[in-house]
Amino acid sequence: MLHYTQKLSLAFAATTLLFGSLATGQTLGIKEDFTAVAIVNNNLGSGAGTVLLSVTRWSTDEERNRLVDTLLKKGPDALLDVLHDNRSTGTIRTPDSLGYDLRFAHQTATADGGRRIVIATDRPIGFWEATRQPRTIDYPFTVIQMEFGPEGKGKGTLSYFTKITARNNVIELENFATSPVMLTEITAKPHDD
Repeated sequence: MLHYTQKLSLAFAATTLLFGSLATGQTLGIKEDFTAVAIVNNNLGSGAGTVLLSVTRWSTDEERNRLVDTLLKKGPDALLDVLHDNRSTGTIRTPDSLGYDLRFAHQTATADGGRRIVIATDRPIGFWEATRQPRTIDYPFTVIQMEFGPEGKGKGTLSYFTKITARNNVIELENFATSPVMLTEITAKPHDD
């Protein structure tokens, strides 16, 4: 089976794409709801649907730094533990499902007046998967990357079955699927409390 792997240079790009920018501080912002059209075309299936994300708090720079340091110094298993212990930053769901907690949500301004958002969480692992230990158990992360231009239009990717590793000064996001889910027509609005 082929896997989709994104390799990122360790210094700046890895931190920017995985957990936000070091150069630009966290814009804490307001609580927001995002709606996206998700287009799947990989070895796990094909089709389109709607993904709903609700960010009820934005992660701090300290949380981001703790996650990056954990990955680089202790590896992905420790990263999963730290991520799982993070206080919820919101939920992800489809229109006909219950929400699942997000554990990291960070946004940074881009040079063109837009913004980049990175969201991460441990993915739900059911009883069958936990007891049978199929190969998917080695892909415990969900990583969402969204980019909005200055006009507010968004696009991005959702990597559902994902490994996050650091080797030889490179951080890698490896998907169990051959490619991530494409997110299009992303809209954002203030969160209704």
